Amino acid sequence: MSMKGIDPAHGRAARRGPRKLPVRAGWFIAFALSILLTVWGAEPTPATLPQSQPESPRESTGRVIQVAAGEDLQAALDMATPGDVIELEAGAVYTGNFILPRQPESSEWVHIRVASSDSALPPPGTRVSPADSAAMAVLTASSGTILSTAAGAQRYRLTGIEFRPVPGQSAPLNTLVWIGAQGRALVEQPSQILIERCYLHGDPVVGTRRGIVLNGAATTIRDSYFADFMTLNTDSQAIIGWAGPGPYSILNNYLEASGENLMFGGADPAERSVVPSDITIRGNYFSKPLRWKEGTPEYAGTRWQVKNLLELKNARRVLISGNVFEHNWIQSQNGFAILFTVRNQENTAPWSVVEDITFSDNLVRRVGSGINILGYDDINQSQQTKRIHIHNNLFTEVGGEWGNGTLLQLLNGTAFVSFQNNTALQSGRILNTEGPMQTGFVFRNNILPHNQQGMIGTGTSSGNHTLTTYFANPEVRGNILVGAAPNLYPAGNETPRNFNGVGFVDFDGGNLRLSPDSRYAGRAGTDPGADLDRLCAALSPTDRPAFCAAPETR
Repeated sequence: MSMKGIDPAHGRAARRGPRKLPVRAGWFIAFALSILLTVWGAEPTPATLPQSQPESPRESTGRVIQVAAGEDLQAALDMATPGDVIELEAGAVYTGNFILPRQPESSEWVHIRVASSDSALPPPGTRVSPADSAAMAVLTASSGTILSTAAGAQRYRLTGIEFRPVPGQSAPLNTLVWIGAQGRALVEQPSQILIERCYLHGDPVVGTRRGIVLNGAATTIRDSYFADFMTLNTDSQAIIGWAGPGPYSILNNYLEASGENLMFGGADPAERSVVPSDITIRGNYFSKPLRWKEGTPEYAGTRWQVKNLLELKNARRVLISGNVFEHNWIQSQNGFAILFTVRNQENTAPWSVVEDITFSDNLVRRVGSGINILGYDDINQSQQTKRIHIHNNLFTEVGGEWGNGTLLQLLNGTAFVSFQNNTALQSGRILNTEGPMQTGFVFRNNILPHNQQGMIGTGTSSGNHTLTTYFANPEVRGNILVGAAPNLYPAGNETPRNFNGVGFVDFDGGNLRLSPDSRYAGRAGTDPGADLDRLCAALSPTDRPAFCAAPETR
């Protein structure tokens, strides 16, 4: 099988053919240890969850500084002290390149809010939309960055603000908000920043590259709406971070960008050994609008640089749960929606790693392919990708008009990837692999179609031949591989001829819960496939699809 056109790493056009993968001493050590663990019968180490979170702000109790339309917002920022509230006028436009200054050390926060935030905006915990913009104050700029942070800035809370470029610009603005201090040591980086119920968007005609650069520490972005981050010849992101240590919480936002809706990595941190860590990504809606997709009735005529929905190139201890990922297709990349692809981007950060990633209770739909995982950077030196736990997700409409429909791709020596209790409807392969041996792989209790090739690697046939060639003693059991030949995979898997034999509540209607009278219900103490009641409970209420309202089956 040819790997032509597969681009396992982000940020480059698909290669003309397979690349020879470099051999490193570190890989031999990791491989030997993994073999010993396998021989001794050890279970793969579970992914470690985030160990810390940004702190919650105290309500401000100091003076209220009111800034009316036309008044000097930067002067108010410079005047404020911990505990103060800066109130902006709803509908007023404040133009400039504003800086959040360093405050005296304090446990109090400075709260920058629109004056109507307590009454006209949706309540905390509710995601805003463009329809709420009339109740917001507007911060804008024609060049540079609208809002940035001084070294050591801390404990700022921003509520009810629309960030946008000055309309009618001939060139796109690069970044709306930049959290981070260039060239500063970690102790000098801004921290404890909260952006909530804000509307950040690019120019709808010429685009804008980035919404927020997240290079400080301890930052929360929640209940906000990001749109129109799109570029022609470079990558764009709603949110990107590469130089800060974390922790980060990205909660209940709508995230839209043509390149990567959200990415960690993509540039090398200046501070040695920095890995963005302790990241919680929960309850968000990731999407690319169909006006960017050629061939759709909605297409607006500009071929923006479309790549993927979420990418981790340098990240540790990440929880990705309760999100919707939709609309990703082959355009400037190969159509994978989710990438865990380690990258020492500029060859100055050999410590780059993707490890301890939990991807659970998510809905992934209408995408070209599913999840792409790269064990080692195949261009520059990196650490090994390991402990990736993919559990209780639903993948639907993977492939078809969106792409080739590969569900999972493992390349270049991953370690301890587990794919368990997922339900998938993909049009292509279950698994695609090549390169050095994958170790500690677990594929258990999933429901999905086998299709023509199932699990396959470069130069191998489907099933056991691929598993014995590319995997060190993998655990593949308890799965329902619809349409597979019975002897193609290890014992302990089921191979019904078609989905009628699975026993879903309503396959044609999209309710992919197992019926209580399914022959597979309760196997090994639990149902195979995704627990859709648990998944629905994890999604934001506004994002739950129709099957979440289906009648209880138990």
